[in-house]
Amino acid sequence: MNATHSETEVPVPSITAMRAQAGWFLDQRTLPRHQTTKLMGQDCHGFLEHLIAQVERLASERPKDDVPANVALAAVNEAQIRMNEPEAAGLQGEVERVQRLARSVLSLADHHDHLTGITMCVVCDRVIEAGEESVRHDDASPSCGAARSGRIHPECASRRR
Repeated sequence: MNATHSETEVPVPSITAMRAQAGWFLDQRTLPRHQTTKLMGQDCHGFLEHLIAQVERLASERPKDDVPANVALAAVNEAQIRMNEPEAAGLQGEVERVQRLARSVLSLADHHDHLTGITMCVVCDRVIEAGEESVRHDDASPSCGAARSGRIHPECASRRR
């Protein structure tokens, strides 16, 4: 799903790539360098612009009372609020702001997948095909701070132990 941003012709990364990048940033146990944080913030912001448009389009194709579409639109609103936050003072504050953007990337990627009917394994980031066995992964949702939630392949569950 590589697309191109129309005004600048800059390639937009795939959802899989941005999900991995956002997850990596959230998994950091020490403060990242300022330049790493700045670049991640730019990447998340640019990708969210792209992903918001896709999620809004997918939601608009569903009935007005469709719960998954309305939940996805609430996540879009949250992402837009986070995108409008000014750069924070100090490295710690800026890392926390970019972490919120990264959580929005994960959340909207999940909503995109749900609205398109795609189920991704949150461990190996491969599609779980229709009829293929999967197990629930019960970590907290991305919007609550965890980088991993959803379904996983059984073999991925055994690798995580």
